[in-house]
Amino acid sequence: MRKKGLYLLLLPGVLFLTLFMVIPIAMTIASTFFHEGSFTLQGYMQFLTDKYFVKILLTTLQVSLVTTIACIVLGFPAAYYISKLGPRKKGILLALAIFPLLTSSVVRSFSWMIILGKKGLLNSSLLSIGLIDKPLEILYTPTAMMIGLIHLFLPLIIITLVGVMENIDPDLIKAAESLGASKFTAFRQVIVPLSVPGLIIGSILVFVGSLTAYTTPALLGGKQRVISTFLYQNAITLNDWYMASVIATIMIVITFVVIFFMNKLATKLNPKG
Repeated sequence: MRKKGLYLLLLPGVLFLTLFMVIPIAMTIASTFFHEGSFTLQGYMQFLTDKYFVKILLTTLQVSLVTTIACIVLGFPAAYYISKLGPRKKGILLALAIFPLLTSSVVRSFSWMIILGKKGLLNSSLLSIGLIDKPLEILYTPTAMMIGLIHLFLPLIIITLVGVMENIDPDLIKAAESLGASKFTAFRQVIVPLSVPGLIIGSILVFVGSLTAYTTPALLGGKQRVISTFLYQNAITLNDWYMASVIATIMIVITFVVIFFMNKLATKLNPKG
């Protein structure tokens, strides 16, 4: 009877996900194998053999990978520092870390456009102190996209890591230090391995988020195409819904492949779970 009650509680959520997520995704994937009434792999062959399409895919993967690595490098020490603070200071810093998530990605992207433009804050400052002779070409490049995406997704990795690091027993670090380990060695041998679950979850969120983000690449990338803006171009501008479905399916496949391998990596690095 109790199990029946639990199933009834799950039913609305399962129905919602099935109707508005599973079925549309299945229909999108199925539509890529049929074009003009016949079975075909034309879309996939075109995407994987056209140099322009492949370049867009590689650029997207590069941007997503660099964004993920940068978020880990910046977020790990920040999360460790926050996790060691008292409740009041921790709450303030977590609120500051979460604040970018409360603002629109459009607003954030326009802010970076003001900072990174030829006459923006960054170039004006560097020119005024004589570090550069002419404005840097940063806006409308993959670099600008990565800066915007790092700003967008850094809070996610900080939040996930803080949650994990708070649960690490401080006595483990003291034990390592009592056995002669330096603070850095204790950090490397104790904190880092025990932070793997949060690191994996955060990395997946950042990588997949960067892979599928549209607003930030569209505003900061200019003519630089990534797979999300390319999908929009095919669906809305070119009205080629077949090719848009192929691109969407490729994004879905990449997402599941990344999740699969990240889970494998997590198991390898932390076999005891």
